[in-house]
Amino acid sequence: MNRFELIPAIDLLDGRCVRLSQGRYDRATVYGDDPAEVAARFVAHAIPRLHVVDLDGARSGRPVNTAAIRRIAERAGAVPVQLGGGLRTLAAIEEALATGVDRVVLGTAALRDPELVREGVRRFPGRIVVGIDAKEGCVAVEGWLEQSVTTATELARRFEDAGVAAIVHTDIARDGELSGPNLDASAELAACVEIPVIVSGGIRSQEDVCRAASLAGGGIAGAIVGRALYTGDVDLGRALEELGCS
Repeated sequence: MNRFELIPAIDLLDGRCVRLSQGRYDRATVYGDDPAEVAARFVAHAIPRLHVVDLDGARSGRPVNTAAIRRIAERAGAVPVQLGGGLRTLAAIEEALATGVDRVVLGTAALRDPELVREGVRRFPGRIVVGIDAKEGCVAVEGWLEQSVTTATELARRFEDAGVAAIVHTDIARDGELSGPNLDASAELAACVEIPVIVSGGIRSQEDVCRAASLAGGGIAGAIVGRALYTGDVDLGRALEELGCS
């Protein structure tokens, strides 16, 4: 099996650690008032990286939870942090990387300003990730508040030659629902491009993690796990051990 990354997620809303259901801001569950402490619990395990989303930033179009992100990066130490949410200018990318995160995820910008992605790759090789959030196969933007007519596979193909580090593929309908990931859609996306694809949304059990890992040879590079870690449906230590990462 090719290398597969199990990546814990921290979503930030009003400075707190939350999880949304299906991307809806009015369905947020708070899991911690100190995201840096949550990060410390995760990095106590041999995780490959952390995935952080500035939900306020995604909704407003500019970074908002910068202080919390900086504290998370500090507590993460040597563990790389990837950050998404509201990064829609080169200045915002530079400022995000200056907080100590390892790489940034561009979602809305990938659809509306693809040249920003390409310029970001030129300036910061290996540190730019494309986020493709989809509902019924079509890309959603602006913190999932608007849906386009562009398909996920169509958007992914636009960056085949751009040099992005990875694609994070989220099925919005599954996100935060503990309903199981849409692995068929992620595998279809991975089959269309040479870019590594990270699955996001819906992972509810150790079995889901193993199913995602079994697709590593087909271009699935990892899985982001959120709510299932907070509810205890996925035990991080056990999951990493079964993947041979502990």
